[in-house]
Amino acid sequence: MNKINVGLLGCGTIGTGVAKILIENKDLLLSRVGAVLNLKYVADIDLETERGISFDDGVFISDAYKVVDDPDIDIVVEMIGGEGIAKDLILRAFDNGKPVVTANKALLAGHGNTLFRTAMENNVDLAFEASVGGCMPIIKSLRESLVGNHIRSMAGILNGTCNYILSRSAEDGSSFEDVLAEAQKNGFAEADPTLDIEGIDTAHKLAILTSLAYGMEINFKDIYIEGISKITPMDIEFAREFGYRIKLLAITKDMGNAVEARVHPTMIPFTNPLSGVNGVLNAVTITGDAVGDMMLYGYGAGMMPTASAVVGDIVDIARNLLSNAKNRIPVLSYQMDRIRKIPVRRIDEIFIHYYFRFSALDRPGVLSKISGILGDNEISIKSVQQKGRKTNGAVPIVMLTHLAGEANVQKALTEILNLDVVSDRPVLIRIEDENQKD
Repeated sequence: MNKINVGLLGCGTIGTGVAKILIENKDLLLSRVGAVLNLKYVADIDLETERGISFDDGVFISDAYKVVDDPDIDIVVEMIGGEGIAKDLILRAFDNGKPVVTANKALLAGHGNTLFRTAMENNVDLAFEASVGGCMPIIKSLRESLVGNHIRSMAGILNGTCNYILSRSAEDGSSFEDVLAEAQKNGFAEADPTLDIEGIDTAHKLAILTSLAYGMEINFKDIYIEGISKITPMDIEFAREFGYRIKLLAITKDMGNAVEARVHPTMIPFTNPLSGVNGVLNAVTITGDAVGDMMLYGYGAGMMPTASAVVGDIVDIARNLLSNAKNRIPVLSYQMDRIRKIPVRRIDEIFIHYYFRFSALDRPGVLSKISGILGDNEISIKSVQQKGRKTNGAVPIVMLTHLAGEANVQKALTEILNLDVVSDRPVLIRIEDENQKD
């Protein structure tokens, strides 16, 4: 009977899930792979915490380097996370001729170009399905199913914490702070949620997707990032009145000689399928020249959904090993000599529709002053609402615009902030609405 030895590095939440599947579904995997996927080693610095798994003697160890240096290990699975020892272990596994499976999106976004190149130089596979979208097969779709398509654009809800917060606030008007505390209590948010709520985690994933979609080097540092911490229940309610929901979106578009790659709160119409993706769920819409529009949907985090994607990668590599095939599918979908440096369009170069909310003193002529500045900066107003929700003498003035340039918008908002009739910093939320043709 064929046997593939697996070495697992890290037995935290996701690592534990991977171990559970490999052990509990061992017979199922044998029937589908044609070989035993033998979990030979599990390495973790914490050998005391109860994980609900019974390992055979000698399997659970503390020395990760013993795993990557063991000549009998066929596949290394990195579940440690971070950009330190995880990177060293992966590179060492490559040097030892071992393929690697990882879910480490921060490492791939920050050092992916080095890792991908090193994997190819050592003629080993690097698989990372679980790094984006949890159980959604977005990586496999881009590398395999959609290989005959020019990808025109993608938009995704790629962080369950942010989606949970925005969904709950839309349901009952709860504040950002209250819903975040609830999410932390329920285990949907980390004790330090900065990477999630400030959009950084989402940008890590977008950097990976843009590389796969367009054949470009990882571009994390070029991505515009804006989080959700300034979104208020008032803005969510105004969005609803205009027929929109607010989601933290990862957006990328092929602009020909450049790409857009940005992460920010976005208003999308109720007719957009992403608007109905709530709670901790994730989803990605993809537009290709052959397939048109499609959407993937599922749990983007959690022990077992993410572990499912990791095991899927293990099986893919095991099948390659059994067939004596290496690098059958290019790690970034494109051949390495076709990977290019494609510029990412700066945020101030985009043209889009906007939502503005101004806190203005209740005085005559205020609206004309604001409108005048917008007009002077070539920003055309589509609709205006002035609500009577007076706070500290100020009322909200809400506007939607026709297509406008980001650079002009930022200049106009700076000028408006300096008006003596404006009592607080203006709120800006970008709108993605294909129904608006102007």
